[in-house]
Amino acid sequence: MKSRTLIPVVVAVLLMAACAGALVRMKASQRLGAPGVKVAALPGTNVVKVLLPERVLNYESRELEVSDGERNVLPADTSYGKRVYSTADGFQVQVSVVLMGTDRTSIHKPEFCLAGNGLTIDTRETTVVPLTRPHAYDLPVRKFTCTRIGRSADGREVKMRALYVYWFVAGDALSANDWERMPLSAWELLRTGTLQRWAYVSFFAWTPPGREDEAFARIQQLIAASVPEFQTTAGPARPAAGPVTAGK
Repeated sequence: MKSRTLIPVVVAVLLMAACAGALVRMKASQRLGAPGVKVAALPGTNVVKVLLPERVLNYESRELEVSDGERNVLPADTSYGKRVYSTADGFQVQVSVVLMGTDRTSIHKPEFCLAGNGLTIDTRETTVVPLTRPHAYDLPVRKFTCTRIGRSADGREVKMRALYVYWFVAGDALSANDWERMPLSAWELLRTGTLQRWAYVSFFAWTPPGREDEAFARIQQLIAASVPEFQTTAGPARPAAGPVTAGK
């Protein structure tokens, strides 16, 4: 009787050992996929630079340095591209691209960064931004509307609002959600031995309370104009509108 009860345990141990062995062999033979963003080599390093455009529409931009906090928290083979885009009326959008290397933990949940900067996420939604290049398609994005309570120069409490729009892109895939991206990665790794090289793209802007819709419209315009300049992966073509038939 005792030997019978041991059989399931032995089988479970053998299955775990087989799975562990398969994972070790898979990791040893896996290939890193192509990125879905334009990059340039950084000589003497194992990382690259993500190439964001300098000028888009009526925006001027300046490059941002990667902070020590980012470098210390994320894996050493993580690559970056960071710029802040500004218009003459003072509207600013910070664009950031985090590109993974062989360590998948480079791609992290945005909630951690936002909370670390004192922001409370009020609403979360999935939507699309219509793009026209390289063909007409809908870019899936996640949009967070956030609040931070600050202080004015005279000590008064000030409510600040922010919009955070992000998505993930690899050399052959687009996704706005981790629950979709992670199974895609697992399937591609099992099917081809290729580790998809995901980039996490984000657009962040402050806005006065009550003007969130206006700010999001401007972010959408910036996304539509800038993404074709640095992102090499596009979604499926949007179906052309059919002929309109007049009703009786």
